Amino acid sequence: MKTIRLTMGQALLKFLDNQYVEFDGVENKFVKGIFSIFGHGVVIGFGEALEEYQGDMVVYQGKNEQGMAHAAIGYAKQKNRREIIACTSSIGPGALNMVTAAGTASVNRIPLLLFPGDTFACRQPDPVLQQLENPTSISITANDAFKAVSKYWDRVVRPEQLMTAMINAMRVLTDPADTGAVTICLPQDVEGEAYDYPVEFLERRVHHITRRMPSKGEIERAVRTICSKKKPMMICGGGVVYSEAGNEFAEFAETFNIPFGETQAGKGAVPWNHPFNLGGIGVTGGLAANKIAAGADLVIAVGTRLSDFTTASKWLFQNPEVEFLAINVNSFDAYKMNAKTIVADGKETLLSLSQALQEIEYQSIYTTEIAVVKEEWDREVDRLFAAELENGLSQARALGEITKVIEEDAIVVGSSGSLPGDLQRLWRPVKPKTYHMEYGFSCMGYEVCGALGVKMAMPDKEVYALVGDGSYLMLHSELVTSIQEGFKINVLLFDNRGFGCIENLQNEQGIPTFATQFKFRDKNTGRLTGEDLPISYAECAKGYGAKAYTARTVEELKVALESAKKDRVSTLIDIKVLPKTMTGGYEAWWRVGVPEVSDNPAVLEAHARLVKELPKTKKF
Repeated sequence: MKTIRLTMGQALLKFLDNQYVEFDGVENKFVKGIFSIFGHGVVIGFGEALEEYQGDMVVYQGKNEQGMAHAAIGYAKQKNRREIIACTSSIGPGALNMVTAAGTASVNRIPLLLFPGDTFACRQPDPVLQQLENPTSISITANDAFKAVSKYWDRVVRPEQLMTAMINAMRVLTDPADTGAVTICLPQDVEGEAYDYPVEFLERRVHHITRRMPSKGEIERAVRTICSKKKPMMICGGGVVYSEAGNEFAEFAETFNIPFGETQAGKGAVPWNHPFNLGGIGVTGGLAANKIAAGADLVIAVGTRLSDFTTASKWLFQNPEVEFLAINVNSFDAYKMNAKTIVADGKETLLSLSQALQEIEYQSIYTTEIAVVKEEWDREVDRLFAAELENGLSQARALGEITKVIEEDAIVVGSSGSLPGDLQRLWRPVKPKTYHMEYGFSCMGYEVCGALGVKMAMPDKEVYALVGDGSYLMLHSELVTSIQEGFKINVLLFDNRGFGCIENLQNEQGIPTFATQFKFRDKNTGRLTGEDLPISYAECAKGYGAKAYTARTVEELKVALESAKKDRVSTLIDIKVLPKTMTGGYEAWWRVGVPEVSDNPAVLEAHARLVKELPKTKKF
């Protein structure tokens, strides 16, 4: 067996450099770069290998470990999970900063490869700088925190263990059914230890992402289920995007007269103006999809996790005869809502189902209902986009103006707060891959950092991060990286002076506003009820080197948007919107933990509403 003597860090880099994926006959280099913030736990070992590297993988300097990992998630998601940027950090706090991003990746089924530095495997200098000691087991380090949020976790305590660790890492990263965060912990002494690695381990390796075909039995059972129903509806989930099945999904709807709603991850797979596209469904959905969902007798869920926001806490589908048919490569997701299952690729399944249903000439019995609810909802969106307020700019109106100015192929990025609800309801994507929403984890701080990753994936497109002031304050570190690397992103910051989405939730459940507004503390009440904090996000962005604007009116917003399109550096538009001007719910319900005992009558009324709705929900 031919071998080559390398440090573990050097062998790791050579391995990463030779990984490729193939999907539908197209090969891509899988690892396109590495984000790093060097510290003592990685700069000497793996860092030395990166410094010597002469290939085409780029090493990017992150500014916050969570932020750079979110950028890596944005990149992989935009690339349909077929290219990634790995992340490496020092030990201790640097490593733990990536735990939240690992959770974000795993929840959203996005491949994220993390290499946190670790303490010494030999234990000789223990406790090393930044080491977290656990007296119950010296083998436990801070990096054990990644176990709960990783799809695969390993610690390489001997250089030869790298081989099995990385082969298993690639197994998970390229698995469309079970991908997510992969964490390979690198003890800092082992990174520099040498071993005679088999050349075979380091050679070009192609990982084939295959489309899992539905079985004959699965198709036959699904056909029987569909044929027993008169008013089915479909749900377009993120799996439709990753399977590249948008056209097949739309054709299926057309052929069998079946309307559909979109999840956050599936939105944009089919143009908003497709006659059977009823828009967002569920808690943050719109009137059209939710009305049809209430009466549907079959829900065909394609590539969706069926989260509580999609199903309105399992309340949305009120037809007593309703059943569920789930098409998903992930069996865990397919079995939700007590569904009948097809555990297979979305595109191949839709094609097989379509052929079988056409042979028996199946059609739903919908007549004019679909067009009526769609037209009603389109009028409501137009009304929200045009609504004038005397004392300022509403969030919905600002979104309407943005849709008029930015290009059809521009990409919008979102994640948390009230904006995801407004975007799922109101945004009107025409072209695929222009709506990029992380809503599995709804991680505050993803928006700006994720937008950098999207821009790195699509450098010729304009990318807009739509973010609230609360989420922006959580994390926007990679705005600086975007300027440093020349990846122009546009931050549209909706400043409603607080955590407006959560304030709304408080108030809706009878709780007075408490600790959700950005105000000074009032000396009399002892609460945060004083004057508004005088924050200028535009001035802060200018300090980073970005071009920045402030908009308080529709005209100022239009001017800023047009100017930002011409700028060559990252921009930020500080949009001063009125609080409580986001859209409300449309015939949906969301279960939250309302107190059963309270001195506040409004809270007790909210709990009574909860008790009233619970019997309408499905229990599993």
